[in-house]
Amino acid sequence: MTLIKSISGIRGTIGGKPGEGLSPVDIVKFTAAYTTFLQESHPGEKLTVVVGRDARISGPMVNSLVTGTLMGMGVDVLDIGLTTTPTVEIAVAGVCAQGGIILTASHNPAQWNALKLLNHRGEFLSAADGERVLALTGDTDLNFATVYDLGSYRTDDTWISRHIEKVLALPLVDVEVIRNANFRVVIDAVNSTGGIVIPQLLKALNVAHTDLLYCEPTGHFPHNPEPLPEHLADICEAVVKNKADLGFVVDPDVDRLAIITEMGEPFGEEYTLVAVADYILHHKKGNTVSNLSSTLALKVVTEQAGGTYYPSAVGEVNVVEMMKLQNAVIGGEGNGGVIYPDLHYGRDALVGIALFLTWLAKSGKKCSDLRGKYPDYFISKNKIEFSPEMDIEKILQIIVGKYSSQPITTIDGIKIHFENEWVHLRRSNTEPIVRIYAESDRLEKAENLAGKIISDFNEIVNEP
Repeated sequence: MTLIKSISGIRGTIGGKPGEGLSPVDIVKFTAAYTTFLQESHPGEKLTVVVGRDARISGPMVNSLVTGTLMGMGVDVLDIGLTTTPTVEIAVAGVCAQGGIILTASHNPAQWNALKLLNHRGEFLSAADGERVLALTGDTDLNFATVYDLGSYRTDDTWISRHIEKVLALPLVDVEVIRNANFRVVIDAVNSTGGIVIPQLLKALNVAHTDLLYCEPTGHFPHNPEPLPEHLADICEAVVKNKADLGFVVDPDVDRLAIITEMGEPFGEEYTLVAVADYILHHKKGNTVSNLSSTLALKVVTEQAGGTYYPSAVGEVNVVEMMKLQNAVIGGEGNGGVIYPDLHYGRDALVGIALFLTWLAKSGKKCSDLRGKYPDYFISKNKIEFSPEMDIEKILQIIVGKYSSQPITTIDGIKIHFENEWVHLRRSNTEPIVRIYAESDRLEKAENLAGKIISDFNEIVNEP
């Protein structure tokens, strides 16, 4: 059993003893701590919290505990049911709620669930706010409501439709040009809520033909739900078999988007954001943001369009903060997460699909040819486990000294920049590991670069 508490929420495997897995006791304690935080942040206000969930098997159980606890602390609950992470984010702002909770473990397997926490803007909590919630989880002096002060409960299943309407209303989403392209699209929604949402979106976009793969929201994931190339064999085969123009894959809570070309080959999770950003920058000059572990291709596309690229620390909340600071017109993460501020500040596969289809239709290219217009970069992802007695910060500083002649970024771990390639070392916040990502214009070069840094790391560890 696993239970991980972090500033972004609580996640774990269902069951086990309290404190060892995501048990009912832990769910209630964490929900109560979050509610206490909202009470501190909005003194004197009657609180409303929006709750939504993906299709995980444990969802109804977790939902009952969360909504019951919120009501027990005097909070009015708006339950929008089976939905997506970006839809909850939009709903929080739409009803002027004080917060929101999304019940999803994102790309984790079916035995996992989690509580993702939002502020009144429908955005993830800042690091400081997340730390406050964590501190309150150990507070035994929680204050529950009396019978006359219990919160109310109501449901509203209209927010998926509202979300789609907001996407279609964006000036750079062109429904007519998509209709005229006569696209055939295959969807893999990994048997979660994408199977509800994405077909509705494609119908609203006037996509001519849609083939559904794993679109029953049962929570029984047919393959590993993280949309990585090694998990996408079925849709790659289906795209070719059905002679489709492309395929879309979303994770269980529909904030990440992977694309399959008409050749049955992954477009590349890093390149979802690159392609969408390229389209936006053709129509709206400005800056872009992605996290430090994302591809250089976004920087290349941005600078070609006359904008400036800015890197942020890893984590959606950090990307959003940098986007606001630099007034970015588009941003996101290299895991297929597109953040388009004209809609809202959150990763959103729906807006990613709508913008990508518009760009593909307007380009007149096949999906594989569109991918071919972008520079090729390859990322090698590695990790090193470490023991508690290791002074990781000291080791990282020694590596900084060894490569001091190179440009180095230290806003989140250390990122060493070389000509046309980079390596990023970052300590995990939840596991005793250091992640080492390297990128170059050939996979072999990226793997060699990562191997060199791993060798340096081990050499420092083994020094007498």
